[in-house]
Amino acid sequence: MNIHFSIIILTLNEEIHIARLLDSLEGLNAKIFVLDSGSTDSTINICHSLNVQTLTHAFIDHPSQWHYALNNFKIETPWIIALDADQTLSKELYTLLRNFSDCDFKNVNGIYFNRKNFFKGQWIKHGGYFPKYLLKMFRTGIGYSDLTESFDHRFQVQGNTLVWKKGYLIEENLKENQIKFWINKHNIYSDLAAKGHMEIDIKKAYGSKYYFFGSPNQKNAQLKSIWHKLPIYLRPFLYFAYRLIVLRGILDGKNGIIFHFLQAFWFRLIVDIKIDELKKLDKTK
Repeated sequence: MNIHFSIIILTLNEEIHIARLLDSLEGLNAKIFVLDSGSTDSTINICHSLNVQTLTHAFIDHPSQWHYALNNFKIETPWIIALDADQTLSKELYTLLRNFSDCDFKNVNGIYFNRKNFFKGQWIKHGGYFPKYLLKMFRTGIGYSDLTESFDHRFQVQGNTLVWKKGYLIEENLKENQIKFWINKHNIYSDLAAKGHMEIDIKKAYGSKYYFFGSPNQKNAQLKSIWHKLPIYLRPFLYFAYRLIVLRGILDGKNGIIFHFLQAFWFRLIVDIKIDELKKLDKTK
């Protein structure tokens, strides 16, 4: 059994993905834990057939779900890897983890993986989506789920971190190949994002965490702090143009442009409309 790290996965009706992910982890000999949100398909059966330990917890939002997972599984290794069910390890990342030893990283508390995001079978290489560094591996008891936001999720860790630029994490949600699923999913997410915008304390969420030339998390916090200061309704237009032109998202071709439009403009516009509705509702109370 791997004595260096354990793996935690979140699931909800992931029978189309979970076996693919578990297959990519085979050979690492790591203990795997799955926190499920109430799947009604064969997700749990697949996990049990592969001797994966599972717990069920009702989903509120991603930060809360990860917080529950980190605090309710009995992790006995010094490191944790946190994955989503629609992700898999690339050969490069698998090799890095296969050779990983805690004694080689004594002065490090967190490691960022480099995500490759796919949409309708195509790798989104531009528009700010690659490279994309995510803190996915951290020391047990030191890394934590940031609860200052209810929508955008990130792990945080104090101390030194590393970036594995060639530690590629492949993310491809096959359910999103059907646009109806993508729209329904992001309509739900837009509710969380709008609610989070109304509740967030910018200074508390970002005040001491952002620095453009710092870690990937600090850079993202800097950009989010700027986003929250931009006028609603205007910012989706600015963001889409920035993704498409400045960050060369147009080079991703038809599927890529559709993705950038949906993710950068459509979704953000729906969020802003819902924020406006919530503000008007507050005024009537």
